[in-house]
Amino acid sequence: MSEQTAPRTVVVALGGNAITRNGQSGTYEEQLENALGMAGAVCALRAAGWRVVIVHGNGPQVGNLAIQQDEAAHRVPRLPMFILDAMTEGQLGSLLTLALHEVGGPELPGVVSMITHVVVDGADPAFARPTKPVGPFMSPEEAQQRATELGWTVAEDSGRGYRRLVPSPQPAQIVEIEAVRGLVDLGMIVIAAGGGGVPVVVDGALYRGVDAVIDKDIAAQRLASALGAEALLLVTDIERVMLDYGTDRARSIGTMSVDEAQTHADDGQFPEGSMGPKVRGAIQFLREGGSTAVITNAALAVASLSGVAEAGTTIVAAPAHPPAVSPADHSLGALT
Repeated sequence: MSEQTAPRTVVVALGGNAITRNGQSGTYEEQLENALGMAGAVCALRAAGWRVVIVHGNGPQVGNLAIQQDEAAHRVPRLPMFILDAMTEGQLGSLLTLALHEVGGPELPGVVSMITHVVVDGADPAFARPTKPVGPFMSPEEAQQRATELGWTVAEDSGRGYRRLVPSPQPAQIVEIEAVRGLVDLGMIVIAAGGGGVPVVVDGALYRGVDAVIDKDIAAQRLASALGAEALLLVTDIERVMLDYGTDRARSIGTMSVDEAQTHADDGQFPEGSMGPKVRGAIQFLREGGSTAVITNAALAVASLSGVAEAGTTIVAAPAHPPAVSPADHSLGALT
C-alpha cells in the first residue's frame, strides 16, 4: 500500500473589494453573489487536497459601517474602529460560511469563522500616518466635505476615486493561533484574521483594542507563517502581476524569485493601495520558510497551486532565470 500524502495547508487571502466590488452599493445580495464565486474556488482547493484557511479583507465594509455610525450618532453612540473591525469580521465570516455551505453541499467539512485578535505595536509609526483605504469611493468634493466635517484623512486610491484613510500598523502576533491550528488539524475550513483581525496592543497581562485596520494580505502572511502553511494564495481580480502597469510597457510576469520581487518593489512597481501588500506578504512568507506564494484570481487558484503554466504569478525562493513575462493583457487593477 502506498504511503498516504500528508495534507497540505494553504492560507487564502480574499479582498474586501472582491466581496463588494467597485461600482456596487454593497447590498447583501451583491455580497452573497460575489462570495459564492470565491466559495467555489475554496471548495475546488479542498477537492485538490488542500486544507484551507481563509483571510478576508473588510475595507469597503468597515468604511460603510463607519459612515452608518456617523449618520446615526444622534441616535446611538459611535463605537471605536476596532469594534467595527470585529463587527465586520463576524458579518463577512457569516457570509462566507453560508456561501461555502451552499457551494460545497452536505459533503463539506465543518466551517468555522473566528473573531481573531492581532497584536500590533502601539508605537508603530503607522498610527501617525494613516494609509489604509476604507469605505466607498468618493468624489473630490465629497471627500473634502467629510475631511472638513469629520476630520477624516482622505486621498485618491489607485485612480478610482477618493477614500478615507486609517492607520494600518504591522501585525506581530495572532492571539488565537493555537485555536486556528487545532481546527485546521481537525480538517475544518477556518475563516480567521478577517479584515486583518481586530488590532490590539499588549497592556501588562491584558489586550487593549486600538483604532486601526490591519492589511489583510500582511495578516494572512503572519497567519500562514505561524501555521507553517505550505502555500500562501493572494486572490485578486487579475490573472498575473503586472510590471509597468498603466504604461505602454506593461507586461505580466509568471514567475519571479524573492530577490527579483524585492527589486521590483524597491523600484516602485507595486503601489501600496494595490499590489504592494500582496508582494510584500509573499516575499516575507517565503523568507520565513514558506514553499509557494501565488498571486492570481479565483478562477486560476487551483491551477496556480498545481504548477500549471501561465496560471497566475508565482514567487519562489530560488532564482528564476529568466522570469516568465508576457505582453500586457486587458486585466483590471488589483482589488485590495
